[in-house]
Amino acid sequence: MKKILMSGFALAAMVAASSAAWADIMIGVAGPLTGPNAAFGAQLQKGAEQAAADINAAGGINGEKIVLSFGDDVSDPKQGVSVAQKFVADGVKYVIGHFNSGVTIPASEVYAENGVLVISPSATNPQVTERGLWNTFRTCGRDDQQGAVAGGYIVANFKDGKIAVLHDKTPYGQGLADETKKAMNGGGVTEAMYEGVNIGDKDFSALITKMKDAGVNFVYWGGLHTEFGLLKRQAADAGLNATFMSGDGIVSNELASIAGPAVEGTLMTFAPDPRKRPEAKDIVEKFRAAGFEPEAYTLYSYAAMQVIAGAAGKVGKNDDAQAVADSIKKDGPWKTAIGDLGYDAKGDITRPDYVLYTWKKQDDGSFTYVQNE
Repeated sequence: MKKILMSGFALAAMVAASSAAWADIMIGVAGPLTGPNAAFGAQLQKGAEQAAADINAAGGINGEKIVLSFGDDVSDPKQGVSVAQKFVADGVKYVIGHFNSGVTIPASEVYAENGVLVISPSATNPQVTERGLWNTFRTCGRDDQQGAVAGGYIVANFKDGKIAVLHDKTPYGQGLADETKKAMNGGGVTEAMYEGVNIGDKDFSALITKMKDAGVNFVYWGGLHTEFGLLKRQAADAGLNATFMSGDGIVSNELASIAGPAVEGTLMTFAPDPRKRPEAKDIVEKFRAAGFEPEAYTLYSYAAMQVIAGAAGKVGKNDDAQAVADSIKKDGPWKTAIGDLGYDAKGDITRPDYVLYTWKKQDDGSFTYVQNE
């Protein structure tokens, strides 16, 4: 009899544990947690972690606590698909990620086929949302919007310049470069060079020589900060006297550690600094108290979690990602750390906003990006 009672107690404990597990809502967070773009992966991870902690402290989503599952895609599309498949197998219904457009696009198709909703804080290629998928959203803008701002600046300030348009051959990098080129060409400016480089390239001497020979005095870069930082440093060392400009793929103070003093004067497009929004004040203070500076896409990741929580709360249940997706589109705008976000039928925010920044030297000798007046 004693053995039977013990088994009964064990069974009861197992049932209780199982019930507790079912009372959680698992949300995946995917991005380059390791590798050359890990600085951006950290932004997505930290943003989601803080949002989950804050939402859980306020009672969770429909009374269920958020439990996070992390997937490292190392900015590789194949690995991104593997991460997506694992999330599906683990029962994840919502994903914050991925970082790169080239990873988000194939991963989102896996999610769409398996009833999973995904919100990217950072994937800006138009094709992320132009494919008509029910499940795919973002909290950032698009490259056709960002490229219009960059192209407009070039037309207004370098109409007679020798322009080089460079990219890293990825859906994000080439896509952004092409949108900028399109806007620039539409304003009557034709590039002197259009070149692609490979991810992981470290020696740009031949390209720099080609630009010098062509008399290039303005360089537009579509891509991420790793290759750009090396290109900028080597161009300065080689005496290429040109203005450099890029987009949101270089929004990380890590760029300055790669490019060194050569980063000064670099132009960049990004949204108005989300850290300065009144809605973000208390959240930013939490990050800084923990020793993490919530730059770039940190608060966009935080906002993605808020959108999921808001829509699931509106629907009143957490296990129907389709209903939550429908709610995101029709029941907004949603209150977030980066302001009110409404959504169109494609999954894009209805409040696109890109402005210009310049990388400048600070009083302490460091370099960072400062929004232009």
